[in-house]
Amino acid sequence: MAIGIISSFYAGPKMYKENNTYKVNQDWRANFPRTVNYVDQLPNPDSLYIFIMAGQSNMAGRGFVEPQDTVPNSRILTIDKSNNWIYAKEPLHFYEPSLTGLDCGLSFGKNLLDSVPDGVSIAIIPCAVGGSSVEQWLNNETFRGVTLLDNFKEKVNFVNDYGTIKGILWHQGESNATSELIPKYSQRLDSLINTFRILVENDSLPIILGELGSYAEPIEKKMKWDSINTIIHNVVETDKNLGVIETGDLIHKGDKIHFDSESQRKLGQRMANKYLDITN
Repeated sequence: MAIGIISSFYAGPKMYKENNTYKVNQDWRANFPRTVNYVDQLPNPDSLYIFIMAGQSNMAGRGFVEPQDTVPNSRILTIDKSNNWIYAKEPLHFYEPSLTGLDCGLSFGKNLLDSVPDGVSIAIIPCAVGGSSVEQWLNNETFRGVTLLDNFKEKVNFVNDYGTIKGILWHQGESNATSELIPKYSQRLDSLINTFRILVENDSLPIILGELGSYAEPIEKKMKWDSINTIIHNVVETDKNLGVIETGDLIHKGDKIHFDSESQRKLGQRMANKYLDITN
C-alpha cells in the first residue's frame, strides 16, 4: 500500500505529573496527532474485514491519547470525517473533536490481527456519539450534530463497496440508567440490535457489547448501572452471535464515568477475544 501524508505543525504534548509519571493533559487529546496517513491502495474487498464502533461516550473515546496510540499499522484502516480512507491511529472518532480521546478501536484491531489470515486488513469505522440513548438511536434523532441511524446507514453503505462488515462493537447504557428507562432497556436494546442487522443485511452479524463500569457513585447510581449490566447479559444470552465483555476490574480516568486509557486498551483486547470466541 502506498501512503500519502499530510501534516500540520503543533507545539507538542502538554504534560502533567501524576504519581511520578508524566501523562498527557486532557486538553491536548483532541490536538494530537496532526499527521494523517492516507491510504492510496486499498486491499481487495474480500481481504478487508470491517467493524463499526457504535454507542455513546466510552465507545467514542474519552481517554488520554498517548504516543503509543498514535502509531499506525498498515493493516488497520479507518475513515476521516470526509470518508477518506486513512491508516488508523487514535483518536479515531471525529464527531466531537473537542471531547474525543482514546477509544478501544485501535486496540481491538491490533489484537484481532494476530488471529486473521496474513493478507487480511481490518477497518474500524467510528459511529459512536457521546451521551446518546438507545431511544435516540431507535428514533433516528439528531444528537450533538449527528443523525444517529442515518449516519450509521451512510457509513454502512459507504464501506460495503470496500469490504465485508464483520461485526459491531457497542458500548452504551449510562444514558438509559434511570428509573424511567431501565424497565424499557431490554426491549429497546433488542430492537436496536435487530435494526443494526437489518441495515447491514446480516441477521447473524456478531455484535459485542460491553458492560458499564463498576465505579459509579453514589450507590443508587451504581445499582442502576448494575441493572443495565444485568439486562445486557440477559439480552446476550438469547443470541449465540452476541457477546458481552466484563469491565468490573477496569478503572475510570478520574470522573467516575469514562474508562482511562489502559482500560480502553483492555476493552479493545477483550472485544477482539470475544469476537473470536463467537466466530470460532
